[in-house]
Amino acid sequence: MKRLLPLLVLLLALTACGRLDSIPYSPPQTAETWLQIQPYAQFQLGGQTVILMQPSTTAIVYLLGLLTIGIGVYFLRIRGTDRSRLWWGISLILWGLGALLAGTSYEAFSYNIKCAGREACVWTSWWEIAYLLTTVWSVDAMTLAVACSSTTGKARQALSIYAWANAALYTVLVLVGVFVPVKALISFEFLLAIGAPAFLVFFAINLGRYLKLKTRADLVLAGAWLWMAVTVAAYFLYYLSGLTDVFWAKGQWFSENDVLHLCLIVWMLYIGWFVAPRTADLIA
Repeated sequence: MKRLLPLLVLLLALTACGRLDSIPYSPPQTAETWLQIQPYAQFQLGGQTVILMQPSTTAIVYLLGLLTIGIGVYFLRIRGTDRSRLWWGISLILWGLGALLAGTSYEAFSYNIKCAGREACVWTSWWEIAYLLTTVWSVDAMTLAVACSSTTGKARQALSIYAWANAALYTVLVLVGVFVPVKALISFEFLLAIGAPAFLVFFAINLGRYLKLKTRADLVLAGAWLWMAVTVAAYFLYYLSGLTDVFWAKGQWFSENDVLHLCLIVWMLYIGWFVAPRTADLIA
Protein backbone atom coordinates (compact mmCIF):
# COMPACT_ATOMS: atom_id res chain seq x y z
CA MET A 1 0.00 0.00 0.00
CA LYS A 2 2.87 2.38 0.70
CA ARG A 3 3.86 2.21 -2.97
CA LEU A 4 0.49 3.67 -3.91
CA LEU A 5 0.59 6.68 -1.60
CA PRO A 6 2.76 8.82 -3.94
CA LEU A 7 0.18 8.22 -6.67
CA LEU A 8 -2.55 9.52 -4.37
CA VAL A 9 -0.54 12.66 -3.59
CA LEU A 10 0.00 13.22 -7.32
CA LEU A 11 -3.67 12.67 -7.98
CA LEU A 12 -4.78 15.21 -5.40
CA ALA A 13 -2.33 17.78 -6.73
CA LEU A 14 -3.40 17.39 -10.33
CA THR A 15 -7.12 17.36 -9.68
CA ALA A 16 -6.74 20.93 -8.49
CA CYS A 17 -6.47 21.77 -12.20
CA GLY A 18 -10.24 21.41 -12.38
CA ARG A 19 -10.56 18.28 -14.53
CA LEU A 20 -13.25 16.87 -12.24
CA ASP A 21 -15.18 20.13 -12.52
CA SER A 22 -16.07 19.24 -16.10
CA ILE A 23 -18.47 16.52 -14.89
CA PRO A 24 -21.81 18.16 -14.02
CA TYR A 25 -24.10 16.79 -11.35
CA SER A 26 -26.89 14.60 -12.68
CA PRO A 27 -29.65 15.67 -12.66
CA PRO A 28 -28.35 19.25 -12.90
CA GLN A 29 -28.36 21.23 -9.66
CA THR A 30 -27.51 24.77 -8.66
CA ALA A 31 -26.38 25.99 -5.25
CA GLU A 32 -29.97 27.04 -4.55
CA THR A 33 -31.60 23.77 -5.56
CA TRP A 34 -28.92 21.80 -3.68
CA LEU A 35 -30.27 23.27 -0.45
CA GLN A 36 -33.82 22.37 -1.45
CA ILE A 37 -33.32 18.64 -2.09
CA GLN A 38 -31.79 17.69 1.27
CA PRO A 39 -31.75 18.88 4.89
CA TYR A 40 -29.04 21.18 6.19
CA ALA A 41 -28.01 23.21 9.21
CA GLN A 42 -26.57 26.71 8.98
CA PHE A 43 -24.44 28.35 11.65
CA GLN A 44 -21.72 30.93 12.18
CA LEU A 45 -18.14 29.90 12.87
CA GLY A 46 -15.40 32.49 13.17
CA GLY A 47 -17.51 35.08 11.41
CA GLN A 48 -18.16 32.72 8.48
CA THR A 49 -21.40 31.03 7.56
CA VAL A 50 -21.03 27.26 7.57
CA ILE A 51 -23.61 25.05 5.88
CA LEU A 52 -23.68 21.46 7.14
CA MET A 53 -25.60 19.14 4.83
CA GLN A 54 -27.56 16.10 6.04
CA PRO A 55 -26.60 16.54 9.72
CA SER A 56 -27.90 13.16 10.93
CA THR A 57 -26.31 11.25 8.05
CA THR A 58 -23.05 13.13 8.60
CA ALA A 59 -23.04 12.13 12.29
CA ILE A 60 -23.58 8.47 11.40
CA VAL A 61 -20.87 8.28 8.73
CA TYR A 62 -18.34 10.14 10.89
CA LEU A 63 -19.12 7.73 13.74
CA LEU A 64 -18.51 4.85 11.34
CA GLY A 65 -15.18 6.33 10.25
CA LEU A 66 -13.87 6.96 13.75
CA LEU A 67 -15.09 3.59 15.02
CA THR A 68 -13.44 1.77 12.14
CA ILE A 69 -10.12 3.56 12.62
CA GLY A 70 -10.29 2.75 16.33
CA ILE A 71 -10.81 -0.95 15.65
CA GLY A 72 -7.99 -0.85 13.11
CA VAL A 73 -5.67 0.61 15.75
CA TYR A 74 -6.82 -2.15 18.13
CA PHE A 75 -5.76 -4.79 15.59
CA LEU A 76 -2.33 -3.16 15.36
CA ARG A 77 -1.98 -3.05 19.14
CA ILE A 78 -2.67 -6.79 19.50
CA ARG A 79 -0.92 -7.88 16.32
CA GLY A 80 2.13 -9.46 17.94
CA THR A 81 3.92 -11.28 15.12
CA ASP A 82 0.74 -12.03 13.13
CA ARG A 83 0.77 -10.49 9.67
CA SER A 84 -2.98 -11.16 9.39
CA ARG A 85 -3.70 -8.76 12.27
CA LEU A 86 -1.26 -6.25 10.80
CA TRP A 87 -3.14 -6.23 7.49
CA TRP A 88 -6.51 -6.14 9.23
CA GLY A 89 -5.32 -3.04 11.10
CA ILE A 90 -4.14 -1.35 7.91
CA SER A 91 -7.34 -2.32 6.13
CA LEU A 92 -9.66 -0.86 8.76
CA ILE A 93 -7.68 2.35 9.15
CA LEU A 94 -7.91 2.87 5.38
CA TRP A 95 -11.62 2.00 5.44
CA GLY A 96 -12.26 4.46 8.28
CA LEU A 97 -10.32 7.19 6.51
CA GLY A 98 -12.38 6.53 3.40
CA ALA A 99 -15.61 6.86 5.38
CA LEU A 100 -14.50 10.24 6.74
CA LEU A 101 -13.56 11.43 3.24
CA ALA A 102 -16.88 10.23 1.82
CA GLY A 103 -18.88 11.81 4.62
CA THR A 104 -17.13 15.13 4.04
CA SER A 105 -17.87 15.33 0.29
CA TYR A 106 -21.09 13.35 -0.15
CA GLU A 107 -22.76 14.72 2.96
CA ALA A 108 -21.28 17.22 5.45
CA PHE A 109 -19.68 19.85 3.22
CA SER A 110 -21.07 18.84 -0.18
CA TYR A 111 -22.54 22.31 -0.67
CA ASN A 112 -19.21 24.05 -0.17
CA ILE A 113 -17.24 21.48 -2.17
CA LYS A 114 -19.58 20.95 -5.11
CA CYS A 115 -21.85 23.98 -5.37
CA ALA A 116 -20.74 27.16 -3.60
CA GLY A 117 -19.53 29.81 -6.03
CA ARG A 118 -20.46 27.74 -9.10
CA GLU A 119 -23.16 28.25 -11.71
CA ALA A 120 -23.91 24.52 -11.51
CA CYS A 121 -22.96 21.87 -8.99
CA VAL A 122 -20.31 19.34 -10.00
CA TRP A 123 -20.75 15.59 -9.70
CA THR A 124 -17.64 14.63 -7.72
CA SER A 125 -14.51 15.97 -6.04
CA TRP A 126 -10.99 14.93 -5.10
CA TRP A 127 -12.34 14.04 -1.64
CA GLU A 128 -14.43 11.34 -3.29
CA ILE A 129 -11.57 10.18 -5.49
CA ALA A 130 -9.48 9.72 -2.35
CA TYR A 131 -12.40 7.84 -0.78
CA LEU A 132 -12.63 5.46 -3.75
CA LEU A 133 -8.91 4.71 -3.64
CA THR A 134 -8.61 4.22 0.11
CA THR A 135 -11.69 1.97 0.17
CA VAL A 136 -10.42 -0.36 -2.56
CA TRP A 137 -6.95 -0.39 -1.02
CA SER A 138 -8.66 -1.32 2.25
CA VAL A 139 -10.31 -4.33 0.61
CA ASP A 140 -6.97 -5.32 -0.91
CA ALA A 141 -5.31 -5.10 2.52
CA MET A 142 -8.16 -7.24 3.86
CA THR A 143 -7.36 -9.75 1.11
CA LEU A 144 -3.80 -9.96 2.40
CA ALA A 145 -5.16 -10.48 5.93
CA VAL A 146 -7.37 -13.36 4.80
CA ALA A 147 -4.48 -14.82 2.80
CA CYS A 148 -2.38 -14.94 5.98
CA SER A 149 -5.11 -16.24 8.30
CA SER A 150 -7.02 -18.66 6.08
CA THR A 151 -4.71 -19.96 3.33
CA THR A 152 -1.25 -21.40 2.81
CA GLY A 153 1.06 -22.20 -0.09
CA LYS A 154 -0.07 -21.40 -3.62
CA ALA A 155 -3.48 -20.16 -2.49
CA ARG A 156 -1.84 -17.56 -0.24
CA GLN A 157 0.52 -16.56 -3.02
CA ALA A 158 -2.35 -16.20 -5.48
CA LEU A 159 -4.39 -14.04 -3.10
CA SER A 160 -1.38 -11.84 -2.37
CA ILE A 161 -0.66 -11.31 -6.05
CA TYR A 162 -4.33 -10.55 -6.66
CA ALA A 163 -4.41 -7.96 -3.85
CA TRP A 164 -1.42 -5.99 -5.11
CA ALA A 165 -2.46 -6.27 -8.77
CA ASN A 166 -6.01 -5.19 -8.01
CA ALA A 167 -4.81 -2.16 -6.04
CA ALA A 168 -2.50 -1.11 -8.87
CA LEU A 169 -5.09 -1.72 -11.61
CA TYR A 170 -7.84 0.16 -9.82
CA THR A 171 -5.52 3.10 -9.17
CA VAL A 172 -4.70 3.31 -12.88
CA LEU A 173 -8.38 3.09 -13.84
CA VAL A 174 -9.31 5.82 -11.38
CA LEU A 175 -6.55 8.04 -12.79
CA VAL A 176 -7.96 7.47 -16.26
CA GLY A 177 -11.41 8.26 -14.94
CA VAL A 178 -10.15 11.52 -13.46
CA PHE A 179 -8.01 12.84 -16.29
CA VAL A 180 -10.01 11.81 -19.38
CA PRO A 181 -12.53 12.02 -17.57
CA VAL A 182 -14.66 8.84 -17.55
CA LYS A 183 -17.54 9.06 -15.08
CA ALA A 184 -18.13 5.30 -14.89
CA LEU A 185 -14.58 4.64 -13.67
CA ILE A 186 -14.95 6.95 -10.67
CA SER A 187 -18.42 5.85 -9.61
CA PHE A 188 -19.55 4.07 -6.45
CA GLU A 189 -21.02 1.31 -8.61
CA PHE A 190 -17.63 0.61 -10.19
CA LEU A 191 -16.07 0.51 -6.72
CA LEU A 192 -18.58 -2.19 -5.76
CA ALA A 193 -17.84 -4.14 -8.94
CA ILE A 194 -14.12 -4.08 -8.14
CA GLY A 195 -14.50 -4.92 -4.45
CA ALA A 196 -17.31 -7.50 -4.49
CA PRO A 197 -15.32 -10.43 -5.98
CA ALA A 198 -12.89 -10.38 -3.05
CA PHE A 199 -15.71 -10.82 -0.52
CA LEU A 200 -17.16 -13.71 -2.51
CA VAL A 201 -13.73 -15.38 -2.45
CA PHE A 202 -13.41 -14.70 1.30
CA PHE A 203 -16.78 -16.31 1.97
CA ALA A 204 -15.95 -19.36 -0.16
CA ILE A 205 -12.59 -19.82 1.60
CA ASN A 206 -13.87 -19.51 5.16
CA LEU A 207 -17.12 -21.41 4.65
CA GLY A 208 -15.22 -24.19 2.92
CA ARG A 209 -12.69 -24.40 5.74
CA TYR A 210 -15.44 -24.41 8.37
CA LEU A 211 -17.39 -27.19 6.68
CA LYS A 212 -14.20 -29.24 6.46
CA LEU A 213 -12.47 -28.41 9.74
CA LYS A 214 -15.24 -26.97 11.94
CA THR A 215 -12.94 -24.16 13.13
CA ARG A 216 -14.57 -21.33 15.10
CA ALA A 217 -12.40 -18.67 13.46
CA ASP A 218 -13.60 -19.63 9.98
CA LEU A 219 -17.23 -19.64 11.11
CA VAL A 220 -16.82 -16.15 12.54
CA LEU A 221 -15.22 -14.88 9.34
CA ALA A 222 -17.88 -16.52 7.16
CA GLY A 223 -20.45 -14.68 9.27
CA ALA A 224 -18.63 -11.39 8.65
CA TRP A 225 -18.71 -11.85 4.87
CA LEU A 226 -22.39 -12.88 5.00
CA TRP A 227 -23.25 -9.70 6.89
CA MET A 228 -21.44 -7.66 4.24
CA ALA A 229 -23.68 -9.24 1.60
CA VAL A 230 -26.74 -8.37 3.71
CA THR A 231 -25.45 -4.79 4.02
CA VAL A 232 -25.06 -4.28 0.27
CA ALA A 233 -28.45 -5.89 -0.39
CA ALA A 234 -30.12 -3.66 2.20
CA TYR A 235 -28.55 -0.57 0.63
CA PHE A 236 -29.84 -1.33 -2.87
CA LEU A 237 -33.26 -2.53 -1.70
CA TYR A 238 -33.78 0.70 0.22
CA TYR A 239 -32.51 2.74 -2.71
CA LEU A 240 -34.85 1.03 -5.17
CA SER A 241 -37.80 1.28 -2.77
CA GLY A 242 -37.92 5.08 -3.04
CA LEU A 243 -38.34 5.41 0.73
CA THR A 244 -35.81 8.24 0.90
CA ASP A 245 -38.14 10.47 -1.13
CA VAL A 246 -41.17 9.32 0.87
CA PHE A 247 -39.57 10.22 4.19
CA TRP A 248 -38.14 13.48 2.84
CA ALA A 249 -41.61 14.53 1.70
CA LYS A 250 -42.64 14.17 5.36
CA GLY A 251 -39.66 16.19 6.56
CA GLN A 252 -37.80 13.12 7.78
CA TRP A 253 -34.36 12.37 6.34
CA PHE A 254 -33.32 8.73 6.34
CA SER A 255 -31.57 7.67 3.15
CA GLU A 256 -30.03 4.53 1.67
CA ASN A 257 -26.67 5.87 2.87
CA ASP A 258 -27.93 5.76 6.45
CA VAL A 259 -28.92 2.12 5.94
CA LEU A 260 -25.45 1.37 4.54
CA HIS A 261 -23.57 3.16 7.31
CA LEU A 262 -25.64 1.71 10.17
CA CYS A 263 -25.16 -1.81 8.81
CA LEU A 264 -21.43 -1.15 8.48
CA ILE A 265 -21.26 0.06 12.08
CA VAL A 266 -22.75 -3.28 13.15
CA TRP A 267 -20.22 -5.03 10.88
CA MET A 268 -17.29 -3.17 12.40
CA LEU A 269 -18.45 -3.95 15.94
CA TYR A 270 -18.72 -7.61 14.96
CA ILE A 271 -15.18 -7.53 13.55
CA GLY A 272 -13.78 -5.86 16.64
CA TRP A 273 -15.62 -8.12 19.09
CA PHE A 274 -15.51 -11.51 17.35
CA VAL A 275 -12.94 -11.45 14.52
CA ALA A 276 -10.06 -9.62 16.19
CA PRO A 277 -9.50 -12.04 19.12
CA ARG A 278 -9.69 -15.09 16.81
CA THR A 279 -7.41 -13.82 14.06
CA ALA A 280 -4.02 -15.48 13.74
CA ASP A 281 -1.65 -16.49 10.95
CA LEU A 282 -2.25 -19.95 9.55
CA ILE A 283 0.93 -22.00 9.71
CA ALA A 284 1.38 -24.58 6.96
